[in-house]
Amino acid sequence: MTTTTLAVLVPLLPFLGAAAGLLSGRTAPGFVRPLAVLPTVAAAVLAAIVAVRQGGGGPIDASTQLTPTGSVPIDLALHLDGFAALVAVLVGVVATCVQLYSTGYLRDDPRYPSYAALISLFTSAMLLVVYSGDLMVLLVGWEIMGICSYFLVGHYWETPEARAASLKAFLVTKLGDVPFLFGLFALAADAGTFRITGILGAVAGDGLDHPTLIALLLLAGVAGKSAQFPLHTWLPDAMAGPTPVSALIHAATMVAAGVYFVARLLPVFAASAAALTVLAVMAAVTMVGSALAALAQDDIKRVLAYSTIGQLGYMTGALAVGDRGAAVFHLLSHGAFKALLFLGAGVIIHAAGTNSLAAMSRMGGLAKRIPDAYWTMTIALFALAAIPPFAGFFSKEAVLVAAEHASLGDTTGVPSGAGWTVLVAALLTALLTAAYATRLWLLAFRGRGPAAPDHGKQPLAMNGVLWVLAVPSLGFGLTVGYLADWFDGHALTPTVTTAVLGTGVALVGGLVTYGAWRHTTAMAARPPIGAVAAHPGDGPALSEAEAIATHTPAYGDIASAPDPADPGRLLLGPLHGHAAAGFHLDAVYNTLFVRPAVAAAELVRFLDREVVDTYVRGAGAVPRLLGAGVRRAQTGNVQTYLSALLAGSVVLAIAAVIVAAVGA
Repeated sequence: MTTTTLAVLVPLLPFLGAAAGLLSGRTAPGFVRPLAVLPTVAAAVLAAIVAVRQGGGGPIDASTQLTPTGSVPIDLALHLDGFAALVAVLVGVVATCVQLYSTGYLRDDPRYPSYAALISLFTSAMLLVVYSGDLMVLLVGWEIMGICSYFLVGHYWETPEARAASLKAFLVTKLGDVPFLFGLFALAADAGTFRITGILGAVAGDGLDHPTLIALLLLAGVAGKSAQFPLHTWLPDAMAGPTPVSALIHAATMVAAGVYFVARLLPVFAASAAALTVLAVMAAVTMVGSALAALAQDDIKRVLAYSTIGQLGYMTGALAVGDRGAAVFHLLSHGAFKALLFLGAGVIIHAAGTNSLAAMSRMGGLAKRIPDAYWTMTIALFALAAIPPFAGFFSKEAVLVAAEHASLGDTTGVPSGAGWTVLVAALLTALLTAAYATRLWLLAFRGRGPAAPDHGKQPLAMNGVLWVLAVPSLGFGLTVGYLADWFDGHALTPTVTTAVLGTGVALVGGLVTYGAWRHTTAMAARPPIGAVAAHPGDGPALSEAEAIATHTPAYGDIASAPDPADPGRLLLGPLHGHAAAGFHLDAVYNTLFVRPAVAAAELVRFLDREVVDTYVRGAGAVPRLLGAGVRRAQTGNVQTYLSALLAGSVVLAIAAVIVAAVGA
């Protein structure tokens, strides 16, 4: 088969698997799991073959016109460059791991057939975005992902949290998709085509009349899909869905789509210095804000969710300084270790019976009970914290190098201010990332207290997938020298300056957090000054000294207080409450948008019921009253009729005389 034929099959196979899974879910439930796993595995293998054949060489383009549409045709087109080839492999591998993991994680779920079909459709849509050479076809995959995310996040629709999270994810991303659609139309109008190659050619020939407007409209959609400030609030709430869904959304689909789109069309954004500046500021605020929020979260999945937002900020920061190779490199590296983190978190939650890090910190022996998750999560957290030689170190340093070059004015067309903004924010985020990664590891695996209740052994499929993803999390960065052809032909190796700075701040963040944990743990081992503890049994309350000597836990407000061993509280201080609430951005949106919308809806309802319905009821009541009056006049008595006729004639005669007199 030709490379283009294989590329067509890559998104087609998961789509066919999704259709077959939906049709056979009730009639042949035994085929559901094979139909979920095998097409996705085949797509991953074919994507790898396509990548090998493409080899990092020149782009491979193929197209056929769907239908005549006038001056701007829409083509079913493929555009296979190095970025597309590698990202497709990432999507295929992560989706395969998620499907395999889900066979164990949701083995008793009655809605597994529809879940598996939606995962396959989600995968197919992302692969369509990756391989598409036409923006309108890309938009189809873009919107299908939004629909799939709505259903998958709301998988546990019985809970109000899942229903609210799915609706929020759909509405927030659609809010960004509206200007995104206008941006696509404006871009096609300026370039005269929806084909990516044609658009890039128009940009090279200075063919765009409104580059800033187009770039800003497109950035709104990117901010929604890739959860960038200020449209990032849907992603932490999306943790209400199943953990494998979180892994797929955060690692290989949905949030990666926006970054990949900007990387594909980076010359469009680079044509406007204002757009690059906006992108740099958006990335900086996203990076730092999400890292602070991650340091304050108690839910392990919300920590990872805010972590994803921050790492996406790194990618958009690399794009803001004009280096799409560094952005896609970090996208690939992050996809491996973030999928591992989420799937490992699923094992931890299964073993601990809770999502709460505070609860885990009070459990002993959790690391020994789940050794596979312990070791693989440790690898992934090292990669997240960018500690050498793990994958995250190389990809994060590539972003820092790109920002360094831009800040020194070495990158053509990129404002040096954008470079400094990204560089400073990235270094601060590296410090905070190491801090919250260390905090998560300590609270989850170094808890002190009685052993957690045994919730059963994890299936082999769940643990095996963790080790598969641990391999690229550990070694992918070491292959960067061999993948230069896929990344625009330039090396992405770190420099001494960025390596020392990046690793140094990461080590400082980790060590400070460890020290804070030692301090807070020691303080948590004794009741606060002035606390009084309940005596075992029916005896009198103990004094502070007796409580400390006997290690008797405090009661009342002290027992229900937040985990005093959490180092995040010590590190953030008075900022902790604000960071835990996501800096109250949801409250701002609720005040600015939700309440006015609800008030407007209430006004419309009032007008409809009290005004419009009143007129409708009146329009029916008046004829009814007139009919009742006329019906009473119909007595059937001839004398009454003659009397009424005579009286009417007299009245008319008198009226005529009066009118004539007035006229005279």
